[in-house]
Amino acid sequence: MKIKFRPKLLDTLPGYGRSGFTQDLSAGITVGVLALPLAMAFAIASGMSPTAGIWTAIVAGLLISLLGGSRVQIGGPTGAFIPIIYAIVVDYGVQNLLIATMMSGVMLLAMGAFRLGSMIRFIPLSVVVGFTNGIAVVIFMSQVKDFLGLKIDNLPGEFFGKLQALYSALPSLHLPTIAVAVASLVTLILWNRKAAGVAWMRRIPGPLAVLIIATAISALIGLPVDTIGSRFGGIPQELPSIGLPELSLGTLGKLIAPALTIALLGAIESLLSARVADSQIDDRHDPNQELMAQGIANVVAPLFGGFAATGAIARTATNIRTGGRTPVAGILHALVLLAIVLALAPLASHIPLATLSAIVVMVSINMGEWHAFAPKELARYSVQYRTILLGTFLVTVIFDLTLAVELGMVLASLFFIYRMSDLTRIERIPLEEHYGIEALSRADGTPRILAYRMFGSLFFGAANKLENLLLMQHGHPDVVILDMDKVINIDTTGLDILQTLQRNLHKRGASLILSGLNSQPGSLVFRSGFLDQLGDDNVTSNITEALIRAQRIGGSEPEVAYT
Repeated sequence: MKIKFRPKLLDTLPGYGRSGFTQDLSAGITVGVLALPLAMAFAIASGMSPTAGIWTAIVAGLLISLLGGSRVQIGGPTGAFIPIIYAIVVDYGVQNLLIATMMSGVMLLAMGAFRLGSMIRFIPLSVVVGFTNGIAVVIFMSQVKDFLGLKIDNLPGEFFGKLQALYSALPSLHLPTIAVAVASLVTLILWNRKAAGVAWMRRIPGPLAVLIIATAISALIGLPVDTIGSRFGGIPQELPSIGLPELSLGTLGKLIAPALTIALLGAIESLLSARVADSQIDDRHDPNQELMAQGIANVVAPLFGGFAATGAIARTATNIRTGGRTPVAGILHALVLLAIVLALAPLASHIPLATLSAIVVMVSINMGEWHAFAPKELARYSVQYRTILLGTFLVTVIFDLTLAVELGMVLASLFFIYRMSDLTRIERIPLEEHYGIEALSRADGTPRILAYRMFGSLFFGAANKLENLLLMQHGHPDVVILDMDKVINIDTTGLDILQTLQRNLHKRGASLILSGLNSQPGSLVFRSGFLDQLGDDNVTSNITEALIRAQRIGGSEPEVAYT
């Protein structure tokens, strides 16, 4: 198989001029300043340092735009990764998180190289909505500690352990922290609402505005709350050292499952973001190229101390809204973020953690599709949809995303099999209405020729539909005709049922005739050698020819053609 590697950037460079660059520069600056508070907030919420989040946004964001398959995708750390990254840090440590991230990058690269990008779209909407809302709840819970200023040394990653730890720490509520967090959240909400009608406010993203205001107040009057400086010692005003994380062969096998989780979520979120972006700019992304770019970004980012990255829906939407139309905007966003860090890193030490927590809380609220849980909305859909949606949601919140997606996909597959088998049916064709009873029946009234028409797909889930034929409950005819003109698909289990039916009939000296085979069923019958067992004459193009053939097998001349 030939691997195609062609970044979208190459398609946009021909004809690229000053006007396009001006638009991309404006968008790049806006998204770059927006990425700063989000990168730090997501990193801290994930149990990492704010520096790790910033370098993830710079390195991964640069590579995703440079090599990706979307014109406008912006990459970096996202809120959806918070519960996954936090759990890996708690269970395995930071160094093993970096290794798991690099392993996930290799998986994503392989998925793109083997052109599996389009398969991500096979995940049902009910599963996507279920785990998205579940992740939003988990993210919200992870921010309770910093939002309320609770004194918890290590917040457990497990759901019930987390609830117990938060409940036990409630007496340590810190009122100044709560005040800063609530004020930041209210300011963010009001800013977003007012910005829609005020031109100059639209130019400043809400998270950045809140961050600037809270940091300025903290620096001027010294708020009695935790800051980036007090907890992390600030952000270094220098390039990070590049190096491989410490690799322990003993834990490498244990990291496969976490790496797969990162890769799966990264693929889903990045392609979902790219698909949403396509609808806004009237373009079509290359899902396989996008996965390869995501893979490379996740291999390289940990070398700079970064962690998992993917396409960010909010930043991508901001990029489009502010005029970005080529990958150059994403490249500029990473360079702007780099310039901000190198020039203004010392100021970051005054950023209140409560403000970053408020920003993440707002992200969790906005990312959930809460209307999907409204009773009136749920009532519009089937029991199967509701079961998958709620089951995926609950398992995501209580256990983890990997198990939730697995459960959702298994339930979706089972319900699909049930539905398809329900649509598959077989009906007896009343030949007596078109031929004389003498021509079709024996003297004792038992039929010499039986004909059935099948509908749907003859696959393993619908194999029981042919049980009555195998039992021959309508007697022991000389010929059985199966009109398969309405059958769109046969799998190997369905073929085996047909072969069993043919063998049973052959033992009794009877024959099986198949009529009206479509391309896929006909191809399988031919390739499997079943045609040789039936005989060429016993496969006909329509029911009329099948009836003529059946009467000749019975030793009589054909009567009036079937109508």
